Amino acid sequence: MKLVHHGAYDGVTGSCHELFMDSKRSLLVDCGIFQGNDAKKHPNPEIEFPIGSIEAMLLTHVHVDHVGRLPYLIAAGFDKPIYCSHPTARLMPLVMEDSLKIGFTRSRHLIQKFLKQVQRLLRPIDYHVWETIGSGWKIRLNPAGHVLGSCMFDVELPDQKRVVFSGDVGTGTDPLLRKPASPERADLLVLESTYGDRLHPSREDRGATLERVLRRTLDDKGVTIIPAFSLGRTQALLFEMNQIFERLQASDGQSLLHRVDVIVDSPLASRYTEIYKEMKPYWGEEAQTVLETDDQPLVFENLTTVGNHREHRDTLDYVSDRKIPAIVIAGSGMCTGGRVVNYLKRFLNDETTDLVFVGYQAGGTPGNFLSRGSEWVRLDGRRYEVAAKVHSITGYSAHGDQADLIELVENMSEKPGEIRLVHGDYQPKQTLAEKLRQLGHTVS
Repeated sequence: MKLVHHGAYDGVTGSCHELFMDSKRSLLVDCGIFQGNDAKKHPNPEIEFPIGSIEAMLLTHVHVDHVGRLPYLIAAGFDKPIYCSHPTARLMPLVMEDSLKIGFTRSRHLIQKFLKQVQRLLRPIDYHVWETIGSGWKIRLNPAGHVLGSCMFDVELPDQKRVVFSGDVGTGTDPLLRKPASPERADLLVLESTYGDRLHPSREDRGATLERVLRRTLDDKGVTIIPAFSLGRTQALLFEMNQIFERLQASDGQSLLHRVDVIVDSPLASRYTEIYKEMKPYWGEEAQTVLETDDQPLVFENLTTVGNHREHRDTLDYVSDRKIPAIVIAGSGMCTGGRVVNYLKRFLNDETTDLVFVGYQAGGTPGNFLSRGSEWVRLDGRRYEVAAKVHSITGYSAHGDQADLIELVENMSEKPGEIRLVHGDYQPKQTLAEKLRQLGHTVS
């Protein structure tokens, strides 16, 4: 048994790991793109490792840093089954279409041809059920709590050696997601470490912080901009904002319908939200409970979604000429492109603007500079001064913190034989490794 890392071992993004049964048989776990500073170290997205031994791909979830290099993998000749959860298979075409347009081709014909190829390879399987594949590998999916459909993979070799790939582990506090489930045992646990050196605020604290920002927006009639990842974060925000607005309306005794505009300016996020609604059976327990009294917890009366580019330009002008405050959720989450950049250009120099980061900001991205309190930022080659109030609410992170990762390990029925930390920058990995060693674990 040998494990080779083709990405996300010396950094956070570009997850891609190959597990060998022997020199001729292997499984590939994820195949993601590099982002931020990682992309500078790996500028060529093409597949540079041999793929002849790969019998199947295991896909933990559909974020692009775990699946974005799939077009290049298929272009290199990959034509084997791709195992994943049912929600992941449902979300996959949207993610791939967007990824292809950004980094591969805008040809409609080529995109459709590729999507058909991917659909042919997908093998969605149920959670908690062992499946035998290839040359006698056994695989099983367990919830990871990171994004809808995310999973950890248990992989058992014919000699009963077991390797567990955590993928990205969630916090367990997202009401839309099933909580992460610790594996029973692992000879080798491949564990993410993105936030291995920090603790997130509690869910109550994050909600209170968001509510304070929303109240400030109502009071100063400004604009709140939330750069959000289309998949996962946007839906979690809509769910929680719906509850906050209900509380505000109850305490103030009046509707918010004509007091604030909530705008989701991301066609992709809107399409993901529709799929989220379709996949309600895969939601977490809290969201299932809410569904008993509210059949549309991702929709509320003052919510507007923006479609094409013309609507986007009109919305920008409308918000600029605003008579009432506005809350705008737009991609991309790290401000590297997309419609959020136009809102930043328009409103960053206004002191009534609030900029709220709710996710990881990779080094070298505009979002990273802004979240660290920079007084200016460069967008599309131009310098923009920052007068806006900038907030970072890490409690909305889709990644578990140090305590969540340690809990995942400590709740295993048997102590893992070895833990391999991946998907983390140097300091988080070292800090988490030291904590795990103090608890008696072997970490590499």
